[in-house]
Amino acid sequence: MEPSYLTSLNSNQRKAVIHGHDCDKMRAGPVLIIAGAGSGKTKTLSHRVAHLVVNGVDPQRILLLTFTRRAAQELINRAQAITAAVTKVQSAFPWAGTFHAIGAKVLREYADQVGLDRHFTILDREDAADLLDLVRHDLDMHLATKRFPQKGTCLAIYSRTVNSGLRLDEVLEESFPWCLQWVDDLQALFAAYVTAKQRHASLDYDDLLTYWDLAMQVPEIAAHLSSQFDHILVDEYQDTNALQASILLNLRPGGEGMMVVGDDAQSIYSFRAASVQNILGFPAQFSPSAEVLTLDRNYRSTQSILAASNAVISEAKERYTKDLWTERLSQQKPLLVSVQDAVEQAKYVAEKILEFREAGDSLKKQAVLFRASHHSAVLELELTRHGIPFVKFGGLKFLDAKHVKDMLGILKFAENPKDRIAAFRTLQLLPGIGPKVAGKIFDFIADYGTPIQRLADYRPPAAAAEQWTSLLALLNHLVISGRWPADIEAVRHWYTPILQNEFDDAAPRIADLVQLADIACGYPFRSKFLSELALDPPDATSDEAGDPLKDEDYLCLSTVHSAKGKEWKSVFLLNVMDGCFPIDLGAGTSAEIEEERRLLYVAMTRAKDNLALMLPQRWYTSGQQAYGDRHLYAARTRFITDTMLAHFEQRSWSSFAADALTRSSVLPSKMVDVGARMRERWK
Repeated sequence: MEPSYLTSLNSNQRKAVIHGHDCDKMRAGPVLIIAGAGSGKTKTLSHRVAHLVVNGVDPQRILLLTFTRRAAQELINRAQAITAAVTKVQSAFPWAGTFHAIGAKVLREYADQVGLDRHFTILDREDAADLLDLVRHDLDMHLATKRFPQKGTCLAIYSRTVNSGLRLDEVLEESFPWCLQWVDDLQALFAAYVTAKQRHASLDYDDLLTYWDLAMQVPEIAAHLSSQFDHILVDEYQDTNALQASILLNLRPGGEGMMVVGDDAQSIYSFRAASVQNILGFPAQFSPSAEVLTLDRNYRSTQSILAASNAVISEAKERYTKDLWTERLSQQKPLLVSVQDAVEQAKYVAEKILEFREAGDSLKKQAVLFRASHHSAVLELELTRHGIPFVKFGGLKFLDAKHVKDMLGILKFAENPKDRIAAFRTLQLLPGIGPKVAGKIFDFIADYGTPIQRLADYRPPAAAAEQWTSLLALLNHLVISGRWPADIEAVRHWYTPILQNEFDDAAPRIADLVQLADIACGYPFRSKFLSELALDPPDATSDEAGDPLKDEDYLCLSTVHSAKGKEWKSVFLLNVMDGCFPIDLGAGTSAEIEEERRLLYVAMTRAKDNLALMLPQRWYTSGQQAYGDRHLYAARTRFITDTMLAHFEQRSWSSFAADALTRSSVLPSKMVDVGARMRERWK
């Protein structure tokens, strides 16, 4: 008799879940699940995990890799609910998490074998950029006669190089051609950057994968780690880069017990070095080839939306053939709405959003998507004018705020005194201490066995003398206390007067620190708190427009990249024209064009019931000459061909036409001399 938890699955989902049921511990050969948008990927994967446990697989011997901690937690929560209902036991999955989180765990476990300091700290993106900038200044590269790339660009180049597995010159030629003249200098910079990280016992995000990959190239380590797992499951495999694919292949060369899930049609993160070829070429990496199963039944969208989406992606040059289908029939086709310009586009969207709300659809059930963050500027003004609250995804993150980074910097310095960035940030909180003095202090303590204690022998500038003693007392307390999370309250108490003196808006910033302390209470140790926060930081309220609370109704604004994995009843997509889809900067190579096509597909498949693609006829650009009309006349995106138009309902809309319904068509006949009235006023 079939277990009850399998009855809710369709036939293809069931095949994926019970794959290898006739093998020992269900360790069959490798399998690729092509999971179309809205096809129940998370449901299938969570049922697979639960099915393994129910059939005797130790949950501690399951490696589950995802791209966000939220996704990992959702999968585990669902799997635990199923297994608990069957076995009456709550299973724990210690090896479930993001690639970077699992990489950090592996590296701490094998630190001695790979020559790492077990107490290494993890640099977030901003800290990594700051360290790279310090190294750049140490090498006097900022003094170059021609402008040297900024720290953010340097870090992006470094990250792209290590994650893609390409040579530096290849990365520059392909993605950063304006930096080709600096190839030798960048090579020297990155070598010095790696040395600095090792000296400071720090790893950046990319190191977590690079070191893990290098460790997996040692057969003894790879064999030992591989022996700990019966099954390896990977979510969103289309988003993996060369490093991640290499790690998995070295971890399981034969593919036994490996299942990867993804959708080649949703591969849209090449700017993060993700490669669609990983999923396209996955079966051929093994002998015999990996089995391919397809989930093509969609539970999200209407058949009309799917028909249009299928038509768009069918033109892709390389793909796994699938046509999404659903039992949700609808006569309403996706709309292709022509408007005059961006202002009219904003008016139409705002008007329709209010209409949907009046019809009973809350704002949270609606979303406006766009190719780039700045494309929503005109719309944001229109929404504000109508009093429509909204949340915009993207922007400053919680941990990027200076006051939060200051707090974390103190904790990181106490945790790892070799962390130069943390030391610099902490020391510069005191008056009279700038980058130069902070550098001298760090050099003074760097080679000392107990760097924090060594600070007592340094004579600080006179301006810092008053707070120097209290900072030393705090740091020594943090080193010896071990009272977590009480220690973070000690840091907050010390830092609050500095915050109040530095910022005019101290109150909301203090509230942020209270929130940080609340987050800290969820972690048993300071080291785990710092690592987890660096690996998967929370979003800030600064991502939001206004101050919406969870129980308030508000509209979602999002880039298409940020919208992946989400769904709404009604979706408006702005600027569906050449120049945005594909975006001008992404219209170079054939591979870039194909990714832009997939991006449009992802946007369209976010909609459940209503989809409106907006086409402004005139497009403002700052690239035009200052004289004359700065507008360009837009053409419909090349990804929606004439043959596809049958899948859409085409409309033209104008606010002037809409306003005419409420205006009288006859002007008043009475003349008024307003000029005479103005003259009379000043007599």
